[in-house]
Amino acid sequence: MQHKPEEHKGRRSVRDLKIGEGGIICCLQDPEMGLKLLEMGCIPGTEVKLNSRAPFGDPITIIVNDYTLSLRLDEAETILLKQ
Repeated sequence: MQHKPEEHKGRRSVRDLKIGEGGIICCLQDPEMGLKLLEMGCIPGTEVKLNSRAPFGDPITIIVNDYTLSLRLDEAETILLKQ
C-alpha cells in the first residue's frame, strides 16, 4: 500500500527525504511495523539522515543512532518526521 506525502496530513516520511537530508522522528504510523522499527532504534525524537538509495530506489539506508540501517521504502514510509 502506497501513501502520498499529503496523506500524512502535511508530514513527511523518511521515504520523502533526499540523500543527505535528515529530520527528527515524530511518530511511527504502522503499529505492527512500528515495533520492529523501535527495536532497530527508530524512536520518536531521534534524528535520522538518508544515507543512500539502491540503484532502483529500494532499499534505502539511513543513519540513526550512529549506525546505518537498511529499510525498504514501505518501511521508511511509516516513519513520520517532525516539521
